[in-house]
Amino acid sequence: MKRTKGSIEAEISKALTQWEKDYLGRGSVSVKTDILRDMIIVTLQGVLTPAEYALCQTKEGKSTVKKTRCDLVETDVSNLNKLIHSITGYKVKCFHTDLSTSTGERIIVFRLSDPFQE
Repeated sequence: MKRTKGSIEAEISKALTQWEKDYLGRGSVSVKTDILRDMIIVTLQGVLTPAEYALCQTKEGKSTVKKTRCDLVETDVSNLNKLIHSITGYKVKCFHTDLSTSTGERIIVFRLSDPFQE
């Protein structure tokens, strides 16, 4: 049975939630994945802890939380790329991520080696 784009997006969301729990110790509140051309765009909401929100009340705190969270994710980027490859069959060409310290939302973009074909 051929998998649909929607089922692959859902599988990526589920896998990233599990990765967060296994690697970071807790998962986000919600995860949404969209595949567009050669990009997999993942939106994760509720990634910050209450303590991190409190720390983000100062400029230095925001910088610390953003850098620490970014460093944590980037230390396991090779496993994230393998995860995407195992689900989609496409190699990841590059990885981008950013975190909003005001909304607690993280965006991850995986650029694929080739445009996604359904």
